[in-house]
Amino acid sequence: MEIREDHFINIHNFLPHREPMLMADYILELTQEKVVTSFEIKEDNIFLHNNELTEAGLIENVAQTCSSILGQSFFENPEADTKVIGFITNIKKIEVFALPKVGDKIVSKASLISQFENICHIFCETFNNDELLIRAEINLFIQEVKS
Repeated sequence: MEIREDHFINIHNFLPHREPMLMADYILELTQEKVVTSFEIKEDNIFLHNNELTEAGLIENVAQTCSSILGQSFFENPEADTKVIGFITNIKKIEVFALPKVGDKIVSKASLISQFENICHIFCETFNNDELLIRAEINLFIQEVKS
């Protein structure tokens, strides 16, 4: 997939995460059933070990990518001070094939399998160029926190 800056969507509008826990930089594509994100592995990432993003970092990237599908309904108005909390409720299946290194730009692609209210089942794959890094099926729960 060609990454074109003129198509970037600021992921801050769809996720509550902030540094150092933000594991996705941009949304490249977003619909009600699909999302594609990009993330550059930087040397100050908290999930690094020996200049590689750990499995936990890959899983967090997958979770944040997936939650953009469900989270978009909470962040439709970027001016609103919406607060949400989300959880991985189940990892149905996960396979890690390789770990990206500092400087790599990874692309994660997630597709909604099913949704019931604020709970969803999503399939996701993450790539470094054409190399498949991780494949997962996860369930997420997201809800707005009332002040």
